[in-house]
Amino acid sequence: MELEALDRKAAGKGEINWVTTSFMALFHIGALAAPFFFTWKALAVSLVLWWMSGGLGIGIGYHRLLTHRGYKAPKWFEYLLTVCAALALEGGPIFWVATHRIHHQYTDVDGDPHSPRDGAWWSHMGWILTGKSMHHDTTTLARYVPDLAKDRFHVWITKYHYVPVIALGVILLATGGLPFLMWGMFVRTTLGLHFTWLVNSATHMWGSRRFATNDLSTNNWWVALLSFGEGWHNNHHAHPVSARHGLRWFEVDFNWYGIWILSKLGLARQVYRVKLSELPAEAQESVATAQQDLVSV
Repeated sequence: MELEALDRKAAGKGEINWVTTSFMALFHIGALAAPFFFTWKALAVSLVLWWMSGGLGIGIGYHRLLTHRGYKAPKWFEYLLTVCAALALEGGPIFWVATHRIHHQYTDVDGDPHSPRDGAWWSHMGWILTGKSMHHDTTTLARYVPDLAKDRFHVWITKYHYVPVIALGVILLATGGLPFLMWGMFVRTTLGLHFTWLVNSATHMWGSRRFATNDLSTNNWWVALLSFGEGWHNNHHAHPVSARHGLRWFEVDFNWYGIWILSKLGLARQVYRVKLSELPAEAQESVATAQQDLVSV
């Protein structure tokens, strides 16, 4: 399957992406209904799947491996992480990685897909509901993700990223009935989406700044806890290739702990890690309060 298979008409500026919006509404409604189907087993299943999709998949897979190449992994394991990420309902790897690389190129200036300078709501989830931010044309994709565009598996799963989600839904329903489905699919996915979106919104509005980057990125401890370590966002924007985002011992970074374990198992190699002790003194502790001159809605 070639990259051209992903070409499709994107919504125009201000137009609603009705397919995306409909599924977002469906999953939020399902999450609100889930308490009526609560069981402890269903909660446990949802927590495990949250880590698989949000930690292993999005953080360790889509973000630190596919987007920034902070480490290398065997192809079969890269593909496994990609399948886990697809379960998060954040789309396929090619669109996700392209959007994130564009964000790093145009962080908090014109061209950033999800800057809070365009509004807090926009940066959190408005950007995926309207416009073309999540549906780039093949010319843009070829420019920003030439590495993934040459990989037939990544092209295939980007086009059919919903297949793992449907398969998981069937398995949950068959093994645990509605409680497993409601909690393992709807609650887990909805909360996981918001935790990821907080990295786009909250960590560009609230927190502290260790590094004087040319953007609004901050380090936010509570977003880091909810996103397995992705909330150390100022650290990340200062050193995007580093596989470790929490640079101090107290900066909890579960995704880094996972990569460290994978390295010991031989599944992660050539791991790039920034150490504060090795940085110039003036770059280590340039702490400032995040700018608050953001447009709110």
